[in-house]
Amino acid sequence: MAVTGDKVRTSSGVLSRVAPGIALAALVSVAALFLEPFIKRLSGGAVIVPPMVIALLIGIALNRLASQPVFDGGLTWCVKKLLRIAIALLGLKVALGDIAALGFGIALLVVVSMAVTLASGLAFARLLRCQSGYGALAGAATAVCGASAALATATVVPDYRSKAADVAFTVVAANGLSTLVMIAYPALCVAMGLSPQATGILLGATIHDVAQVAGAGYAVSEHVGTTAVIVKLFRVFLLLPVVLAVGWWFMRSGERTGEARVPVPLFALVFLVLAVINSLLVTQPALEQVFAPLKSLVVQLSGWGLLLAIAALGLGTSARAILAIGWRHIAVFCGTTLVLLILVAGGLMVLA
Repeated sequence: MAVTGDKVRTSSGVLSRVAPGIALAALVSVAALFLEPFIKRLSGGAVIVPPMVIALLIGIALNRLASQPVFDGGLTWCVKKLLRIAIALLGLKVALGDIAALGFGIALLVVVSMAVTLASGLAFARLLRCQSGYGALAGAATAVCGASAALATATVVPDYRSKAADVAFTVVAANGLSTLVMIAYPALCVAMGLSPQATGILLGATIHDVAQVAGAGYAVSEHVGTTAVIVKLFRVFLLLPVVLAVGWWFMRSGERTGEARVPVPLFALVFLVLAVINSLLVTQPALEQVFAPLKSLVVQLSGWGLLLAIAALGLGTSARAILAIGWRHIAVFCGTTLVLLILVAGGLMVLA
């Protein structure tokens, strides 16, 4: 009986430590969700700012409030634990059959361009005297899936003084550049004389965030949009090997990655398992229909988890640290974006 009472008191103590920080991150997330359509209406639809970016900026603005010790436990839990859970649940958005339909040549082009882009982030960071951790964040965000990849990669990047600011900057940079290239790349595809299939591949293989990939692709045509999203989901599927590769690289360099020296994050393995489960459901329409509500709920929970995690990240980041980031960080991110575009465009020209 005494043991049960101790467990209850322990659980109550843990809850009391994390509840204030989680509640603050949730309030910021809700505010971001309400502000997103308001900003869109205010600009007449010309400006679309994703809730994750709004939550990040609100969080940074409230950093002084969030720096009080009462919020520390919950904010840390959101960034360290909830983030991993949310990313793992993203696996339910990936269907391996759609990826296989791309063909070996396109799959190889995407894999090689991602690997070189990731390596270029580390190379540019070293060349411009930035932290190697930031180079990994920028490379992964560009190569895989923007903010989600940056947050996932942050779990295996060694801690350093400006890490939180670098992660926040990477999230903002990924969204900002995604929006710009979403507008520019379709016109570039026309100028290059690419077919609808090749246009979809280029958009899906080079734009950072999923939302902007869909926006750019479906703005051209239904076929281009579908192709772009499938290619993009292939990149999302490769989040697991990218995170493992980054963790291995830093461990090989003798640096501690995250909370353990073995860079095999459980959340990445769960991501892979869920991707396989989703792929099996897609091949069984009857089962897929039965589990569709549950799958939809899990995907929504994943989105909420990512939103809470990024709100907590913003709350833990000072504006002063962000403002201290100079042109070198911008140059690294623009460099990785350009490398990815050149590789994919060149590869499509060769395969044509």
